[in-house]
Amino acid sequence: MSTELNLAVVMLIVAIIQVLLPAFFRNGETGLDYNAGARDEAGPPVGIITARLQRAQRNLYETLPLFLAAVLIAHIAGRESGLTTAGAWIYVIGRIFYIPAYAFGIPYVRSLIWVVSLAGLGMIIFALTGLFV
Repeated sequence: MSTELNLAVVMLIVAIIQVLLPAFFRNGETGLDYNAGARDEAGPPVGIITARLQRAQRNLYETLPLFLAAVLIAHIAGRESGLTTAGAWIYVIGRIFYIPAYAFGIPYVRSLIWVVSLAGLGMIIFALTGLFV
């Protein structure tokens, strides 16, 4: 399997972690009884860290399908290159660092990390155009 496809698998693992993290923190806020029940009534207010982790998760879901599609297209079309590999690494590393940056509310750094990860995705898409040989 190519590096890009392996990094796509890494991102699937990151996505699962991003499902579990806010759930773990929310469980601490609501307690096991509430989470095991039907949750018909509103629980306690969502905590700051939980809310940030939920937003980080939603943010990942905005670009993850694009990343997965770009990696698959690059592989199927035989366009994997140093540019797609570098772009995939940049995207993955950026998305991993984005989680704690968002959870801890680090201003500007979170946005910079997001831009860098998006640039990685852009590198893969640029390679698909065939303009980079």
